[in-house]
Amino acid sequence: MARKEIAVKKYIVTLSDEEREQLTTLIHSGKHPAQKLLKARILLKADASEGGADWSDSQIAAALETSVDTVARTRQRLVEDGFEAALLRKHSPNSARRRIFDGAAEARLIALACSKPPAGRARWTLQLLEEAVVELKIVKRASDNTIGRTLKKTLLPRLRVWLGLGLRRLAEGLLGGKAKAGHRF
Repeated sequence: MARKEIAVKKYIVTLSDEEREQLTTLIHSGKHPAQKLLKARILLKADASEGGADWSDSQIAAALETSVDTVARTRQRLVEDGFEAALLRKHSPNSARRRIFDGAAEARLIALACSKPPAGRARWTLQLLEEAVVELKIVKRASDNTIGRTLKKTLLPRLRVWLGLGLRRLAEGLLGGKAKAGHRF
């Protein structure tokens, strides 16, 4: 695999003494996300000011075992968006899917799952809950998978504590039948 070599640096990193000290402290103290530490190390190596290392992108990439593109993007982010933005992970609000069950809808789902099952049924199944939440207009649409994840996240831990039951036994009761072997609860 050929490495990309950047001949001319488009974005020059010049850190103040205070910024350099802040990055050094960040690296050497406390717990921080790995991406943040990597970006701090990149900025210290790329620093072209008097006290900086002024390494090329390919040297930094090799030393820190990352890609040349990551180094270039970190440089660009520092120059265009500032010191703090260069360290933080860029988050797009469009990247995350909207939640189907907000707090109120989730509460109604839990209340429904805890209520008496329909006539002729011993317990609620995920498919029955799926049909019921749409019929009751709690949400416009939801899959049994979504309902299962929502209940697993909220209801199961609480019920386990309240009732003192094992999680597998509780899941079997809610999911209707035996829990699949190897399924994590």
